[in-house]
Amino acid sequence: MTSASEPLAPGSTIGIIGGGQLGRMLSMAAAQLGYSCHIYAPEEAPCATDVAALHVHGDYDDAEALRRFAESVDVVTYEFENIPAAPLRMLAAHIRLHPNADALELAQDRLSEKDYIVSHGGSPAAYRAVSSLDELETALGDLGTPAILKTRRFGYDGKGQVRIMAETDPATAWAEIGEQPSVLESFVDFEKEFSILLARATDGSTRIWDAPDNRHADGILAQSIAPGTGIIADQRVAAGDLARTVAEALDYVGVLTFEFFASDEGPIFNEMAPRVHNSGHWTIEGAVTSQFENHIRAVCGLPLGNTALTAERVEMHNLIGADANDWLGRLKKDRAHLHLYNKGEARPGRKMGHVTQLF
Repeated sequence: MTSASEPLAPGSTIGIIGGGQLGRMLSMAAAQLGYSCHIYAPEEAPCATDVAALHVHGDYDDAEALRRFAESVDVVTYEFENIPAAPLRMLAAHIRLHPNADALELAQDRLSEKDYIVSHGGSPAAYRAVSSLDELETALGDLGTPAILKTRRFGYDGKGQVRIMAETDPATAWAEIGEQPSVLESFVDFEKEFSILLARATDGSTRIWDAPDNRHADGILAQSIAPGTGIIADQRVAAGDLARTVAEALDYVGVLTFEFFASDEGPIFNEMAPRVHNSGHWTIEGAVTSQFENHIRAVCGLPLGNTALTAERVEMHNLIGADANDWLGRLKKDRAHLHLYNKGEARPGRKMGHVTQLF
């Protein structure tokens, strides 16, 4: 295994665990820098394989298949966090793995994540651990309503969570999330939502992009506008300082994403993702160096690129389900950049692509 700080030369191969649109865009950024990508995923034809050199079929918990996959590449990274951490810890003994398994494991558990953020000076919404209906009722007594009950693991895009209002039956809410270990969170009185995307290199240097104003619909990110203005501009420095602190504590390498609520009390931490993120898609055309390129630079031991804006304002719109059918109309707009993921059927709630508009 080569030194973790030694740059990988062009012509090397990057292994990406996961074959979705993030793996697709990482592969495209890698190709620009002269690298090949191998995709490891259980699906028959994940969209990342359209632009990768090789697709290896395998389950995410198949340690032996992952070991063989790692033998064919020079560094391993991953594009989403719902992967068992134990097989990746095994890989790290034999090959570069960025980000490390500690960061992955932390982000997989909402309770551990919040406790960790608090221990490093961050401020999430008030929360309580819940592992039974009795504990849920006690937590509701502490925090009151409205509140939101989230499973500790495997939740994204609004999945694995239920809102609890004064009239909600706690037993119904507990059943709705499958009676799984969970976290109850107080509702936050916030003005806007924003994210901090940080890239950290093997030498510990960091870069942060402008914090975008993120707008959601039905629990799914609909739009990101950069730079975020007003209260976001006021709070992005404090949020970025927390991101740097956490990234350093984790000895993180790659792009790390933090989601925040901008409130009168300051930035309220929501969650983190140890990967490139939907709220950073605007950086492909809207920043000097995209989140995807800087992730590839980081995991390959290269210097990080400039993250400055390339326009006064950048808007990224997710194309959800049938929204992607108007691809021709999107292309008619001046300074618009269309990205379609070739994911097949445009099902409701499915991210089919995005369009970035420069102003």
